[in-house]
Amino acid sequence: MHFLFKAANIEINGVTLTFRKQNSPIQTFILIFLLITSATRAQNIEIDSLRKELALHTKKDTARVNLLNDLAFAYFSSDIPKSIEYLDESDALADDIDFKKGKARSIYIKGITEAVQSNFEKALENYNEALNIYETIDNKTGVANCYNAIGITYKNKGELRKAISYFEKSIRLEEEIDENIDSRALINLGATYEDLGEFDEAISYLKKALLIAKKNRDEQLIAYSLNNIGTVYVAQGNYPLALEHFKESLYIDEKLGDSLGIAYHLSNIGQIYRTQKSYDKAMAYFKKSLEIHKRTNKKQGISQVLSDIGTIHKENGNFKSALDYYTDALRISRQIGAKNGVPYILINTGEVNLALKNDNLAKQFYTEAKKISLETENKKTLCEAYIGLAKVYENQKEYSIALKNVLKANEISKEFGFLKNQMESAKILSSIYNETGNYKKALETHQQYKILNDSLFNKENVEKIAQLEYEYKYKQALDSASIRELKLTKTVMSTSQDLAKTKQSYLWAVIGILVISILLGSMFFYQKFHSIKAKNKNIITEQKLLRSQMTPHFIFNSLSVLQGMILNKEQKKSVTYLSKFSKLLRIVLENSRDKIVPLIQELDAIDNYMILQNLDADPPYDYSLVVDENIDINQFLIPPMLIQPFIENAIEHAFTANQEHREIEIHLTLEHRKLSCIITDNGLGIDTTSNKPNTKKKSLATTITKERLEILSKDFKVPSGITIEDRKKGNEQGTKVILIVPYKIIKNS
Repeated sequence: MHFLFKAANIEINGVTLTFRKQNSPIQTFILIFLLITSATRAQNIEIDSLRKELALHTKKDTARVNLLNDLAFAYFSSDIPKSIEYLDESDALADDIDFKKGKARSIYIKGITEAVQSNFEKALENYNEALNIYETIDNKTGVANCYNAIGITYKNKGELRKAISYFEKSIRLEEEIDENIDSRALINLGATYEDLGEFDEAISYLKKALLIAKKNRDEQLIAYSLNNIGTVYVAQGNYPLALEHFKESLYIDEKLGDSLGIAYHLSNIGQIYRTQKSYDKAMAYFKKSLEIHKRTNKKQGISQVLSDIGTIHKENGNFKSALDYYTDALRISRQIGAKNGVPYILINTGEVNLALKNDNLAKQFYTEAKKISLETENKKTLCEAYIGLAKVYENQKEYSIALKNVLKANEISKEFGFLKNQMESAKILSSIYNETGNYKKALETHQQYKILNDSLFNKENVEKIAQLEYEYKYKQALDSASIRELKLTKTVMSTSQDLAKTKQSYLWAVIGILVISILLGSMFFYQKFHSIKAKNKNIITEQKLLRSQMTPHFIFNSLSVLQGMILNKEQKKSVTYLSKFSKLLRIVLENSRDKIVPLIQELDAIDNYMILQNLDADPPYDYSLVVDENIDINQFLIPPMLIQPFIENAIEHAFTANQEHREIEIHLTLEHRKLSCIITDNGLGIDTTSNKPNTKKKSLATTITKERLEILSKDFKVPSGITIEDRKKGNEQGTKVILIVPYKIIKNS
């Protein structure tokens, strides 16, 4: 949740939480096919936990708006109607409470749902509306996210240079906010350069993105980086390496349950099997991909897979079926304005018409593909359009025009490393040169074609040729008797000289291996022993913590109070007391199962504990719970039940029986990356209470907490500690406890 109002007061169960202004970034999940924003929510936050949190949080405030937006975002890739349902409620509530940041995010996610359905113009309208709101409230992270999403939309529309300008704006703004940006914008930028055929730029950005994703252990971004690197390898003709990247990426997305990501990876793997003419395997992958795209109404994905299936029919000679699939694919792409995918379909349709001897119709499709490729700067489809035109003109015996087109294709394919296109252009060149009587060039280009064809489709033949060439050279060298004799002499001498050295080397090698094995074994057992010892210490400390969290004395007193209320027929009061008591027990037991819990749960436990104490306290405790607004109580994770024992100590030991005004204040601050919890009371003071007879229990609780903090500090790799002092040093009455609490932050979307 995000709390943005300066000096805003949010109530939870009667306790006022005060927040000061914060600038925590809005972080979002990945839009499939790299509709990706500045950051991602932690992968272990699932839809069920968000729904549970929303059910508990019924108050109409900013926190509920953010929860609704989070749920909408979690649903967009699997259930768009459900996502829209949450967005409608979020949007209305944000208007009611004038929560502009929540309103902007709701509109932004609506843009994502439109983009997923390939409604690009509607998506752009939403992104620009959200962008205007973010600029009005000076939210740079929101602005960066919108730039990124707008860039993705232009990329899908085929306006690649425009997309790059928005990605670069997003990256510059992210670097301005925080030098340690993640890899999403880099992946987008790399993918766009890949579409332009500028592979050096693409690989540079994608490999940088992969390193960052691995450093951050972000599996979803690792998957997207691998996928895009794989598509570059496909364009360069390195199919085994491409397939390796695609399958690794698919495995990660299956583990994460990213259905749309899975669909794209299945399609990419299918294309490799199609290229290698394994049509049954390819068709199986395409059908699985198409099923997911249809379920999520991803029109651009549907168009792409229909085109891929059409190509299988084309290569099997089923031209009518191929044309049917291409027609459907082209209709969908034009309908949604996905200009970047249209040239591929036009080229495939041209090839079918070429095979059916409809040369003029084929020429029309190739010409249109060439025109759009020039507009979108898509070098791959431009190269293929030139090849298609060359084939048409060759069939029509217009060899000079055919030669002009194929030379352009050959130039582009060599410049950008399109190995398959180099092979096709070499084959056409050989045919044209042969028809025009230039037999020398015809032979040269035919040899180039064979080499390129073997490198793409017949790796075994290439290896066999290399082996034969090696054997030939070896035999040629041994044809000279003098060389053969010299080699034999050197071999005998070398063997006799090295024999003694070899025996000695073996002996030292065996000794070395034994020593290294002993050292490694010793290190392993020492680390194992040290690890078990640390775990045992941790378990013992956690058991002590459980025994100290809810004292038998407190439980007995609570039940006695409840019994008294029942006997006195205070029905309403007893029901309230029982409800609060059972809720507190539940929270304590739930929190005890987890090593870390959201700060909001810990505050809720403290609140219930204080309410329960006040139901029977006379006079009641005047307590307050203050949280600085640079602390997001939903993002911060802390160890459970660190704070409550010190509040219990204050209640049991700090005050005299006749003290009328009893005050307990809890204040959480975050300064220099240290989370501090300051607990103050206006009781007798630690110097006075330390002489009381029941101080031993209080010291025991402090000792357990100190031991626990030592362990947690090592696990979290952050400082922690306890300081207890008498307030008389500041001319005040009471005790002051300062807890330095170890914490982690989940990056909320």
